[in-house]
Amino acid sequence: MRYDFDTVIDRRNTDCAKWDGMAPLFGADDLLPMWVADMDFKAPPEVMEALRERLDHGVFGYTRRFEPYREAIAGWFLRRHGWQIDTAWIRHAPGVVPALAISIMAFTQPGEGVLVQPPVYYPFFSTIRGRGRTVVENPLKFAGGRFEMDFDDLERKLDDSAVKLVFLCSPHNPVGRVWSPEELARFGEICAARGVVVVSDEIHCDILYRGVRHTPLASVSDAMRESTVTTVAPSKTFNIAGLATAAVIIPSRRLRDDYQSLVDFMHIDGGNVFGALALRAAYEKGDEWLDALLEYLEGNLDFIESFLAERLPSVALVRPEGTYVPLLDCRSLGLSGPELERLLVERGKVALDGGHWFGSGGDGFARINIATPRALLKDGMERIASAIGGL
Repeated sequence: MRYDFDTVIDRRNTDCAKWDGMAPLFGADDLLPMWVADMDFKAPPEVMEALRERLDHGVFGYTRRFEPYREAIAGWFLRRHGWQIDTAWIRHAPGVVPALAISIMAFTQPGEGVLVQPPVYYPFFSTIRGRGRTVVENPLKFAGGRFEMDFDDLERKLDDSAVKLVFLCSPHNPVGRVWSPEELARFGEICAARGVVVVSDEIHCDILYRGVRHTPLASVSDAMRESTVTTVAPSKTFNIAGLATAAVIIPSRRLRDDYQSLVDFMHIDGGNVFGALALRAAYEKGDEWLDALLEYLEGNLDFIESFLAERLPSVALVRPEGTYVPLLDCRSLGLSGPELERLLVERGKVALDGGHWFGSGGDGFARINIATPRALLKDGMERIASAIGGL
């Protein structure tokens, strides 16, 4: 393989949230971190080459993103996902979560509802509550080892509450679902019939496993194109989250203007010169690296399933269709979320995201980050087995 995903890189003492920031959350800093969704791999060499060239230039003044930047985004989504984007639709955010926060302020008023589908990425909740909006939950259903949308409940929640905005996680973090075109079409019909705006967090859209394709929500119908705000970034795909650059794709002129008015008000449209360069390099030259990464991640999933079958049959991997942060189903242990987290930390010396962090339906699960060298993954699974195996 041309790219090296096996070398273990020491990330401690690099101001790294994953390795250096465990103590406030887990009460210890001597753990193996398998929690927050960044990778323990170097960014693609094509990205690093672009950054080195700009670093050697030596001048880092105010920056803007011009047409080649937008063309790189449009080219990537056409090439990888079959989605034709007009570059005029593209707006900026320093990250997907900031884009969610901007959208809340642009498209809702205090006291109005924002619907989410838990168990879901936990910043959704704090972003909504942080500006005085109300969280409305449409919990996913878990059956046969797979999460699905509850469309009947979705209709009830949209009919019975003051929901003005819906957050869709697609692919879904942490349940690992890549929603099918049929699921997205039904979801879109329900939302469009009630006139709500949907912000679709599609940051994990490039992490797809064998036989799976991602469908952008805005592509499923004319109605969803005009009522969807799509948030994307190369940060998860290419491990460049620290460069704080995301794209917000808004076909509707009205929604685009409302979003941009907040960006202008907060003076955050300038962005990061290195983030812009990294995005272009990744989206223009990163296909081969990503294909190699996906093959490696698939191998990590296979390893976990084999390990659990042989060593820890009481725990099951919720095999993801996408994302590199799948769930481990530990419900058979009969532990609450905090009890499971404490067991892994105190007996296993391993840090995983507690399933209960993700809201309704997450209790009894733990989220594991598999985007790590196989040696570290093996170490982590041994620690998990050591913690749980003695129960």
